[in-house]
Amino acid sequence: MRTDLEHLPPAKQRELERVVQILFEEFGEATALATQDWKKKGRILKVILYGSYARGGWVDEPHTAKGYQSDFDLLIIVNDKRLVDRVEYWAKAEERLIRELSITKTLRTPVNFIVHTLQEVNDGLAHGRYFFTDLARDGIALYQCDDTELHSPKPKTATQALAMAREYFEEWYPSAARFKQASEFLVTQGGPREAAFNLHQATERLYHCVLLVCTFYTPHVHNLGFLRTQAERIDRRLVYVWPQDSRRERATFEKLKDAYVKARYSRHYRISEEQLAWLGEQVEELGRVVHAVCSERIQALEQSAAA
Repeated sequence: MRTDLEHLPPAKQRELERVVQILFEEFGEATALATQDWKKKGRILKVILYGSYARGGWVDEPHTAKGYQSDFDLLIIVNDKRLVDRVEYWAKAEERLIRELSITKTLRTPVNFIVHTLQEVNDGLAHGRYFFTDLARDGIALYQCDDTELHSPKPKTATQALAMAREYFEEWYPSAARFKQASEFLVTQGGPREAAFNLHQATERLYHCVLLVCTFYTPHVHNLGFLRTQAERIDRRLVYVWPQDSRRERATFEKLKDAYVKARYSRHYRISEEQLAWLGEQVEELGRVVHAVCSERIQALEQSAAA
C-alpha cells in the first residue's frame, strides 16, 4: 500500500497529520481507564486515506457559488471487534473533528471516518466488495503499526455481482418506500415527530441501498450527512436532491438528520407541517434518483453477465 502524499498540497498534508493526531488522542482517552485486558491491549493498527484525496481529483471550493468541498475519507483499522463501537470509542473524536473544523478553525477540510477490524477488511476483499477492492488499490497508509499488508482482492464473477446487486436492491428499496408511506400516514394522525423519524429511516435506507448496490458496502452509521457524502460521490445526480440555496433548506435537512435521536427522545424537538412536506418531496426525489442509479448499475451488471 502506498504511503506517499506528494500529490497533496503541503497544507493538506499538515491537516492530515493533525487529523491522525486527534484520532489517536481521542482513542487514547476512550481507552485510558480500561480495566478489561482486551481493552488495555486495544490498538489502532492502520489509518488509511481513501477517496478523492487518495486518488486525486478532489474538489476544494467551499467559497464558490456551488460551495462543494471534498472530505478527507479515512479507514481506521483496530485490533478488536469491540473497539469498532462508534458511540463508545469514536463519538468524541467525531465531535472534536467537527469542532476544530467549524469553531476553532484549526481544520478546514471536513473529515469522514469508518472503523473496522483487519479481519473485516480482509473479509470484504475476499468477497470482492468493490469498496474494499478500490480502497486496497488506491488507499494511502497515513499510519501503520507494522508492515502487514491487506489480503489480495478476489473479485466476484459478473454473475455473482449481479445476483448480489439485485438482492440488495430488492431488500432496501422497498423498505425505504414503506418507511416513507408510514411517515405520510403519521402526518395525518398528528404525529410530526414520528413522521420525521420515519422520513429519516426512509432516507437512510435509500442511501444504504445505492451504496450496497454500487459498492457492496455501506458504513454502519445512522448519520445522514455521512451517508449522503458517501453516496453523492457515486453519482452526481444525488447531489442535487437537496437544494443548498437557502439557509432554510439547509436547516430543514438538519432537522431530518437530528430526527434519528431527537424525534424519539427529546420533548423539545419541533418540526412543522411545512418542513415535513418539503422533506417528503425531497425524499421522494431521492427515491427516484436512487432507483435510476441502481437500475443503471444492475443493467450494466446484466450486460456483463450476459457477455
